[in-house]
Amino acid sequence: MATTFFPRLKGNSRGCLAFEPLFLIPYSMFATYATIYMSKLGLSETQIGWVTTLSLAVQVFSSFISGYLTDRMGRKAALLTFDIISWSVGTLLWAFSQNICFFVAAALINGFQRVPHTAFYCLLVEDTEPKERTYVFTLLQVIGVIGGLFAPLGGLIVHHYGMVTGVRIMYVIAFILMTAQFLGRHYTTHETEMGLRKKREASELGLKNSLRDYAGTMRAVLADRGLLLMFGVYILFNFQMTVKGTYLSLYLADDLGVAEDLISIVPAVSSVVMLLVLWLVMPRIPERLTNRTMLWGFVISAVSNGILALTPTGAMGWIALSTVLAAGATMITAPYLEAAVANAIDDEKRAKMFAILSVLVLLVVSPSGIIGGFAYSLDPTLPIWLTTGAFILSIPLLIAGERGKKKKGLE
Repeated sequence: MATTFFPRLKGNSRGCLAFEPLFLIPYSMFATYATIYMSKLGLSETQIGWVTTLSLAVQVFSSFISGYLTDRMGRKAALLTFDIISWSVGTLLWAFSQNICFFVAAALINGFQRVPHTAFYCLLVEDTEPKERTYVFTLLQVIGVIGGLFAPLGGLIVHHYGMVTGVRIMYVIAFILMTAQFLGRHYTTHETEMGLRKKREASELGLKNSLRDYAGTMRAVLADRGLLLMFGVYILFNFQMTVKGTYLSLYLADDLGVAEDLISIVPAVSSVVMLLVLWLVMPRIPERLTNRTMLWGFVISAVSNGILALTPTGAMGWIALSTVLAAGATMITAPYLEAAVANAIDDEKRAKMFAILSVLVLLVVSPSGIIGGFAYSLDPTLPIWLTTGAFILSIPLLIAGERGKKKKGLE
């Protein structure tokens, strides 16, 4: 199927992307309602923040060891093992949750998702030419967009069965489809040449020497100003996604008066807009203007979140405008940002360097649950303003990184 519709895909990128809808479709269905589901089962906004932060704290640890495990076990083995642990087991725990103890257990288990995240990233790009990586990440974004079109199915389930029972059904569906994805991808991909070599080297080095290698990789990151600036942009992007992803549904339901079974329309509208941008706008963007495009994407994102924070209760027109602007901006920033980060990282140190990036991301993002929960308790608009601020801070970092590249080119 992937060969027919996407002839430019080759090797592991084909196997990775062909099965990705089996993850992203159920994820888009339950993610929209996850926070409200916790609230309906008795968790306060602050407790929801603590659960989010606990998951992120475990992700810091799993990110740190993900580079070693990805090298030591091989990309495919690490991906399959920890996907099943973090997502298959995690979705079952969520499906049968009764109180905060269940959510804490699920947070601990799901926190190991960073190991397969690193392994997937390596498997996806290591045998893909650098010039093709923007295309691959764009397709990944498209699959996510298409997954968002299925979010209203979650709304129909909630409308028919109620919030708690409906979300439980969605988690069971996610368990079945995600597990099928993990197995299908495992049997249609191959270990990369770099993965085989790193597996041999990790076996010979041992854990102690591998940790020393981490220190050397960290020094290389800190010595590269351009890489640090790009990492800074990536960290802020992930921060805003976590804050907005955690509290947007609550904000729409509690503060803006959107009916619970209609909230799933928001990601569906976003998906339609993103597909239109992909079809009408992105083919017209030349490669040399990708950084400028990202810059405008951040500006539009900041404006869209500012509009959402200022929207009065029940003003669906303003909610729709904010949703359309945010979706369009995401489509012209996320794939380019992912490709820019991928191309900035050396293949030889990809697993460990991406693991370090994940740790840096999570060290900043981890407090976002508590910060967002506290901010939401003070004023429901504050998490949206935090998101706006993250985009505004990204703009000078991106400009500085672009100037640094031009200066280096002149030298």
